[in-house]
Amino acid sequence: MKKLLLPRRRALLLSGTALAAPMLAAGVARAVDEWPTKPVRYINVFPPGGPTDTLSRIVCHQLAEMTGQQFLVENKAGSGGNIGTDAIAKAAPDGYTIGLYTIASQSIAPTLYGKLPFDVEKDFTPIAMLWSVPNMLMTRLDLPAKTVPELIKLCQDTPGKYSFASSGSGTSPHLSGEIFKQLGKLNILHVPYRGSAPAYQDMLANQVDMMFDNIPGPLGLMRGGKVRGLAVTSAKRHPAAPDLPTMGEFLPGFEITSWGGICGPAGLPAAMVEKLSGLAKKALESDAVKAAFVQQGATAIWMSPADTGAYRATDEKRLAPVIKASGAKVD
Repeated sequence: MKKLLLPRRRALLLSGTALAAPMLAAGVARAVDEWPTKPVRYINVFPPGGPTDTLSRIVCHQLAEMTGQQFLVENKAGSGGNIGTDAIAKAAPDGYTIGLYTIASQSIAPTLYGKLPFDVEKDFTPIAMLWSVPNMLMTRLDLPAKTVPELIKLCQDTPGKYSFASSGSGTSPHLSGEIFKQLGKLNILHVPYRGSAPAYQDMLANQVDMMFDNIPGPLGLMRGGKVRGLAVTSAKRHPAAPDLPTMGEFLPGFEITSWGGICGPAGLPAAMVEKLSGLAKKALESDAVKAAFVQQGATAIWMSPADTGAYRATDEKRLAPVIKASGAKVD
C-alpha cells in the first residue's frame, strides 16, 4: 500500500498550525501574568453620585492599590443601565474593560424591556459578586404620612395624586415601586431619572413625593434629617438602620434586594477571569473596603464567576413573574 504523501506546502502549514497553538497559549498566559500593564477601564452603568457609583469607586480604589494600576470608573448611564451594559458587551475581551454586573440590566431588563441590544447569557463573562443592598423607601419630610400604613392610606384616599421617583426604568428601585403599587393596590405615578443623584435633587425640592433607592444613598439623607425613611425592602431589618421596619411587615411577600458585581465581555480568557475574581475577593476582605461598606450600609458578598452567573440567572427567573404581575413594561 502506498503512503499518502501531503504536498510539501500543506504539510508545512499544518506543522505551523500545530506549533502556533502552544505559542498562542503561552502568549495569553504571559499577558495574564503581566496584567495590568496600563489603566483598567471600569464602566459603571449608572451616573456619578449614586450608590452603585460610590460602591464601585470603593472597590476600584482598592484594586488600584493592590495592582499598582489605575481602575478608572467611567459612568455610562441611560436606559436603566442598558447603555453602559451594552458598552461592556462590545468591549475587547482583554481584561482592560470591565464593568458593573447588576440586577437592573442582567436580571430585570430581560423581562421588563421589549428588546435589548445584548444577550445577558451570551455576551458577558461573570467575574465576581461584590455586594448586596436592600432598597429603602423614603418620603419628603412634609408628606403627611410617617409610616408605611399611613402612606398606603394616603395614596389610596387620593389616587393619582402622588408620585415616586427611581434611578431609572428597569432598576431595582423602579421595580420596588411597582411591587409597592401592586401589593398596596395604589395608583401612583412613576417618575424615572437618569440615576439617583438627580432624583434626590427633585426629592429635596419637593418635586416628587417618595422614592425607593439602594440604601447607601438615602441612608445619609435620612441621617442628615433631609428625608424620612419608612422601610427597607429586604426580608430582615438592616443593621445600618435597625429602627426601620421591612416592607414585608406591612405587605407580605414584599422582598427585593439589589446586588452588584463585576463582569467583562464574552470571551475573556479563563485565566484572566480567575485572576480578576481573586483580586476582587482580596479587595472585599481588606479592612478598608470592609469599613467603607459598613459605612454605606452595603453587605460584601463575594461569589465565584460560576456562582455569580448562576445567581443572575436564578434572580431573573425569580423576578420575571413579579415584573409581569406588576404590568410594568418598557419598549
